[in-house]
Amino acid sequence: MSANDTSSADIFIYGDIVRWVWEDWFPEDVSSNSFKDDLDEIGEVDVINLYINSPGGSVFEGIAIYNMLKRHNAKVNVYVDALAASIASVIAMAGNTIYMPKNSMLMIHNPWTIASGNAKEFRKQADDLDRIGNSSKQTYLQKSGDKLTDEKLQEMLDEETWLSADEAFQYGLCDVIEEENQMAASISDELFMHYKNVPKQLKQKKKSTFSDSEMAERKRIAEEAKANSEYIKTILGGI
Repeated sequence: MSANDTSSADIFIYGDIVRWVWEDWFPEDVSSNSFKDDLDEIGEVDVINLYINSPGGSVFEGIAIYNMLKRHNAKVNVYVDALAASIASVIAMAGNTIYMPKNSMLMIHNPWTIASGNAKEFRKQADDLDRIGNSSKQTYLQKSGDKLTDEKLQEMLDEETWLSADEAFQYGLCDVIEEENQMAASISDELFMHYKNVPKQLKQKKKSTFSDSEMAERKRIAEEAKANSEYIKTILGGI
């Protein structure tokens, strides 16, 4: 919030959408809990300016963030600074007005998951993914109005479609096109591997700001946290 204007506030989603935020190592990531803390901190305001540069992440965390924004009394302005991909594009649809620079992008696709089990369990997973995907579809259709049909949207989701600002505007998924900016798109290496139609300009690797030792420590902490999480699941599953 600006000291000169307490009627509006800025919130940034500049990392992955995750279930848990490890602030010491990945402070740019956002969860539904951390986003709720941001909303609680700004209190009652007339305008929320939400700035997005995210490759996406957890579907349910993103849907929770979307619903929090839709429930809020403030007018929500969404600015896609570089990239709103996957569930981050669903969050963007919460905006009363969505702004996209000419060189920014939206990416939409069907949800995916990692599963194991027998044929019956796999069929259930597929049915669950269809239900989850339909929930996300409704957010795009509500925003687009009559500019996008259900059939066309499903085709775009099936193909993992990367939309320029002009294309997003054409389909009603963007309200205002702005001049190009110099913001670099945010791509998670882990999510990057699952996307099949990533534009060439987003595949260029940026030089890391961390030393090799720092990156090794970050990896060790992340792997240790993942192992602890799996261990806790095993304990809870046996109770």
